[in-house]
Amino acid sequence: MQDLFDTLAISRRNLLQGGAGLVFSLGVSQGGWVFAQDAAKPPKAYGADSMPGGTVDDPLAFVGIALDGAVIIVAHRAEMGTGVRTSLPMVVADEMEARWERVKVVQAQANEARYGNQNVDGSRSMRHFLAPMRRVGAAVRQMLEAAAAARWGVPVEEVKAVQHEVIHTPSGKRLGFGLLAIDAAKQPVPRGDALRLKSAADFRYMGKGQIAAVDLVDIGRGKALYGQDMRLPGMVYAVVARPQVLGARLRSYKSDHVKQMPGVKKVLELPGYKGAPMFQPLGGVAVVASNTWAAMQGRKALELNWDEGENASYDSVQYRKLLEKAASSPGKLVRKNGDLDSAVKAAGDRKRVVGDYYIPHLAHASMEPPAATALVAEDKSRCEIWTSVQDPETAKKLVASFLGLTPEQVTVNVLLMGGAFGRKSKPDFAVEAALIAQSMPGTPVKLVWTREDDIQHDFYHAVSAERLEAVLGRDGMPITWLHRSAAPTIGSLFQLGAKGQSSMEMAMSAINMPYQIPHVRIETGEVAAHTRIGWFRSVYNIPHAFAAQCFIAELAHRAGRDHKRYALDLIGPARKINPADLGDDWNYSESPTLYPYDTGRLRAVIEAATRGARWGRRMPKGHGLGLAFCYSFMSYSAVVVEVAVDAKGGIKLVAVDTALDCGPQINPERIRAQMEGGVIMGLSLAMSSEISFEKGRVRQSNFHDYVVLRHAEQPGVIRCHLVGNSLEVPPGGVGEPPLPAVAPAFANAIFAATGKRIRALPIQSLS
Repeated sequence: MQDLFDTLAISRRNLLQGGAGLVFSLGVSQGGWVFAQDAAKPPKAYGADSMPGGTVDDPLAFVGIALDGAVIIVAHRAEMGTGVRTSLPMVVADEMEARWERVKVVQAQANEARYGNQNVDGSRSMRHFLAPMRRVGAAVRQMLEAAAAARWGVPVEEVKAVQHEVIHTPSGKRLGFGLLAIDAAKQPVPRGDALRLKSAADFRYMGKGQIAAVDLVDIGRGKALYGQDMRLPGMVYAVVARPQVLGARLRSYKSDHVKQMPGVKKVLELPGYKGAPMFQPLGGVAVVASNTWAAMQGRKALELNWDEGENASYDSVQYRKLLEKAASSPGKLVRKNGDLDSAVKAAGDRKRVVGDYYIPHLAHASMEPPAATALVAEDKSRCEIWTSVQDPETAKKLVASFLGLTPEQVTVNVLLMGGAFGRKSKPDFAVEAALIAQSMPGTPVKLVWTREDDIQHDFYHAVSAERLEAVLGRDGMPITWLHRSAAPTIGSLFQLGAKGQSSMEMAMSAINMPYQIPHVRIETGEVAAHTRIGWFRSVYNIPHAFAAQCFIAELAHRAGRDHKRYALDLIGPARKINPADLGDDWNYSESPTLYPYDTGRLRAVIEAATRGARWGRRMPKGHGLGLAFCYSFMSYSAVVVEVAVDAKGGIKLVAVDTALDCGPQINPERIRAQMEGGVIMGLSLAMSSEISFEKGRVRQSNFHDYVVLRHAEQPGVIRCHLVGNSLEVPPGGVGEPPLPAVAPAFANAIFAATGKRIRALPIQSLS
């Protein structure tokens, strides 16, 4: 199987060079790397410049033009349903005046030195790469124009690229991109002031919503290649028996009988992780077989003896009590304005409002569980990985460190992801595949996670208890605001014993509240983690926004006010706030000058969502409208949910109106898709999804007990309202912002319909 490496390499070279003669391209270089635990350090720069790899806008890295005029554009960020594999190449094609039907998109391998940051976490793809990709496209257009002008001997001002041709305006002469490719590649790359970007009025693709996803047909026909679809000649299949309790160590195991089972080829112990979990494999025993079924049967027959360790006592019922105690007690201070204690003492208990809220652990539960295929050379000098991963550079570095190789000796090929939501940026599964393949050099090994593996060995969204307290003034508006949040921190992945949320985690809809309240205190309880805590779509915005948005609705009710009107008065007039003035020195790593907290934009999405839902209309009996809103990942969102509750407490989702201001709307069709997906996911976590622990073990195992919203339960209609769309503001995120406001809007709608407050999730019925 050693020659498989050479065969694969030749086939990749053919793709990049092209039978038609791909000439507009450049070589590859390698660069530096920052480990994940360094991410908590204060960034030296803002935005993309604070990320490993930064940005790259070299057109020779991203664009190839064949002699027949075909244009290849590299998608350097991975596709998991957001449309980034279409949207960023579309930006390039628009600026370079390429005809979209003549564009082929190819997926980049892990190589941040060549392409810039490739981690598709944090809703950063368009936020960080809209401007660089526009520059790439504009540079290619100008290089083609310069090449044509030189060939004709005319001033470059007389030529213009128009839809895959360069035209000499006075004479009408024209040349196709393919005929100019060789000369254009020799032109200097225009930089800085020499670049001429299009005006929005001249966009052909950006903002139009008319470009279908590049993989849409293949996905519909079952031809698209996901991690679970990978096949190589001579491939074997592996599954791993992992510890059910985090940190458990394997005392002993018996496998002789397993090795005799049909199809089983190898049984291999994988060592447990050392120190903090990070993205290390959990350890356990791998069974390798000629097919997945044989490997799974072999795993089932293993006899394993574990030392389960201190986390074997982890119990969700008891831990909730600990969280609630922490949330009701003074914690670490992260924001303070005014003198809250004196204001509370002066007001007395009569005007004091208290709300306690709870959200359980959540699993990512993407439709495609993790999978990775690895091939280690027979001399163990190289490793190649094929996998669905959000952060290919981290996967490359981590695999290299576990195999004792340099990053240059590892190749990571990025496949489509059948969902991810943050899970697949943690490449423990790629390392498992590589370790097994290293024990079988020359043989491709495909590691498969089952649904049960995925549910029970996830990096879970943090369980959380939240307490809100406020004192209302004579006008019914709060004069004090106390928010205590108790949840395990993601920092526990990278530091043993880490307790309590960081300022970054608390800056997600807890610290950075813009309300006009004179006395404010925000605190976090320092509680330990007993399972792997990881980022999940919208991260800590979920519990913080759920608590705060439900509490605001309750304050409005106590004041006898309409919720929408009360919320707008609480936000106050349109103004731009420096996030640091709210105690937020993180601001999603973006510049506070470029990205102030704009309350005018927040007000606008509230108005759009409520207008779409016809807020204030007379509701049928048992029906209710609920509102919630959120600022996250540099975008502004609002949601109105309409529910109908029958006499037995059954809940029907009638309609959802969701509004989003993400700044420039580059691909409106995909923005709406993300909004719709956020609604469904938000309703799932509100109504039915929950991960719980007993004796250190996850109680749920598949979709029968980790329940997501079924088709028959979904809202009758979801209306998406896009607000803003101005190039005068920098782009915000889209993947995560639609989610946080959904659950509190749903809870507030139930109160409007029934008078029953929802303070703990999930809730399946009111009976």
